[in-house]
Amino acid sequence: MTQHTTDQQPARTSGTGSTAADDIATNDAWAKTTARVRDSFAKQTMMQTFNAELCGIDKGEVIITAPIGPGCRQQHDVGHAALTFGLGDSAAGYAALSLMPEDCEVMTAEMKINLLAPAAGDLLRATGKVIKPGRRLVIVTAEVHALTGSEERLVALLQGTMIPVSV
Repeated sequence: MTQHTTDQQPARTSGTGSTAADDIATNDAWAKTTARVRDSFAKQTMMQTFNAELCGIDKGEVIITAPIGPGCRQQHDVGHAALTFGLGDSAAGYAALSLMPEDCEVMTAEMKINLLAPAAGDLLRATGKVIKPGRRLVIVTAEVHALTGSEERLVALLQGTMIPVSV
């Protein structure tokens, strides 16, 4: 399908009726959003302490990984719940931030965790997702998996509420 702009040059449209210029603007806005998430993540000293990495950003979904290092283990030589919670909370929070307008950040209002299995492994991977975005409240979840080689095990589920904060 072709549309004509005011200067009579054809503009291609996608199946949704958006023009190529709309697609470029959308891609540019998404690039700004991902940069904002990455910049914010880089400022989190707790994530630096955990040697965490931001591994994936999508609209409403973020993946963070961290090694289960010697400084993050509990007395049974598995990952401490604080590591599990910190990664899950941050992944869920950044998933929420990925949907926020430029003038908003997010903060955790509440977060519940179910520890399902010991965090035994080499690495933890937290995948945060937005369940229901809203202007005042954003409902989020996170799954945290322990990874060893090609094996993975679900070790925790988190559910919480993020609140948008104007900056």
